[in-house]
Amino acid sequence: MIHNSVVIEEGAKIAQGVVIGPFCHIGKDVSLASGCTLESNVILKGRVTVAEDVKIFSFTSIGYEYSDITIGAKTHVREFCQIGTQEDENENPKPIIIGANSFVMAYVQLLSGVTLGENCILTNAVRLYENVTCEERVIIGGLSTIEANVRLGTGVMVGGASYVDQDMAPFTLVEGNHATIKGLNVIGLRRRLENKDDIEEIKAIFKKILGDTVDKELAKEIAATHENAYVKRFAAFVATSNMA
Repeated sequence: MIHNSVVIEEGAKIAQGVVIGPFCHIGKDVSLASGCTLESNVILKGRVTVAEDVKIFSFTSIGYEYSDITIGAKTHVREFCQIGTQEDENENPKPIIIGANSFVMAYVQLLSGVTLGENCILTNAVRLYENVTCEERVIIGGLSTIEANVRLGTGVMVGGASYVDQDMAPFTLVEGNHATIKGLNVIGLRRRLENKDDIEEIKAIFKKILGDTVDKELAKEIAATHENAYVKRFAAFVATSNMA
C-alpha cells in the first residue's frame, strides 16, 4: 500500500508488498525489497538499496544525490535518523552499509563510509563519523560519539555518553570520555559462545595483551599460533589496531 501523497521519482524500484506512508519522497535510484515499511515523512535519495522486511520510521532522511547506501534485511531505523545525508564536496562519498537484523534508534547520525555488521544496536542520538567500522553484534549506548576511522570489534559494548577516538578490541566493555576498555563483555560472550572453555581462553589472552599496556607484538604472535578461532580474532584485531 502506497499513500497517495507519496512522491516516487521515475526509475525507483518498488517491490510488491511494500508499505509507504504519507508524505514520503523516494528518489529515482532507490530500491525497496518486498516487505519494507516506510512510515510518514521519510526521504530516500541517491542509490539506496533496502533489503527485505526493513522498517524505516517517520522523519528519517537517508542519502543524497551521490550517496551509496545499503540496508540489510529486517533492520529497523527509528525516527529522525540522518544516514549519509551530508554532501561530499568531491561528489565521491564512500558507501554506507548497515548489516541485517540491526536496530538503529532515534536521532542517530551515520556519515560517509560507515559500516555496521549484522545484529548491531545503536541507541538514541549516537553519532558515527566518517569511515567508522562496527563488526557484528556491536552495541553503542545513547549520546555516544565514535570518531572518524575507528573500528569497533565484534561484540563490543559502548556505554552511554561515551566518546570513542581509537579502535576497541572485540568482546570488550568500553566507556568514558575519552573512552577506555573497562573489561570483557562476559555476559555477551556467555550468550554467544556455548563452550565455556572458549570464554576462559579469551579471558586469559585479554589479560596478557591488554594489561597495563597494549602488547601488539604478543598479539601478533598469538594470532599466528593460537588454535582457538575466537582468540585468534581477538589477537589479530589488537595487532592491527590503533590502540595505545
